[in-house]
Amino acid sequence: MKKFLVIVLILSISGYVFAQQDVGAPDASMLGIDSAQQMIREISVDKFEHDGAWGSSMSSDEGYTTSRLFRGGPSGKVPIPEEEGLNIPDDYVLGTRVDFLRRGYSSFMIYPVRPIPVEGIVKTVSVWVAGRNFNHSLVLLIQDYFGRNYEFHMGTLNFTGWQKLTAVIPPAPDDGTSGVVQRSYHYQNHFGIKIMGFRIDCDPLEARGSYYIYLDDLRAETDLFSEYHRDPDDMIDGW
Repeated sequence: MKKFLVIVLILSISGYVFAQQDVGAPDASMLGIDSAQQMIREISVDKFEHDGAWGSSMSSDEGYTTSRLFRGGPSGKVPIPEEEGLNIPDDYVLGTRVDFLRRGYSSFMIYPVRPIPVEGIVKTVSVWVAGRNFNHSLVLLIQDYFGRNYEFHMGTLNFTGWQKLTAVIPPAPDDGTSGVVQRSYHYQNHFGIKIMGFRIDCDPLEARGSYYIYLDDLRAETDLFSEYHRDPDDMIDGW
């Protein structure tokens, strides 16, 4: 009799545990609603193939910079599937040399001649970097829909060879005004962010002599759902 009661008690407790797990499980009919309204794609922002499209600078009392293109690139880079067979040039990388005038806290900029707009609602921005194993830090600089400037730490450059660094762009709150806003629900003809460039914050102990950094294949993961579902008869504001 005691064994029977123990078995019943164990089965009752097990049923309670599984019942608790089932209560918290999502309703299968609700799955896919958010994903059905998204079209996440990886797109190429810039392959650094055009001479003069990017520049660099730093404070004149800290040093000076030089930027130019070089042949080469990371061997571990995987092509974007949609670009295969299109014969898009991808032969060069952007190199920047920094000559420090003094040791201390300093930084320098690598920037496009014009800000680069990225279509859709951007989720991540990535770039391949050869950082020469220095303790300098790479920072992504962007502007949102309202022209407000934001910066995102992409990583420390303390590695050898090429490495892909990625920054995550956080979603904006529902109020539509705070955070990194990438769209306005009033106007459907403009989305996304603008890439303003990169800032390299230098470790003061290693800010000496000459430093070299190379960039290649700037990409973004972005939601293109709204881009592909615009009203073709809508009016364009800009007059």
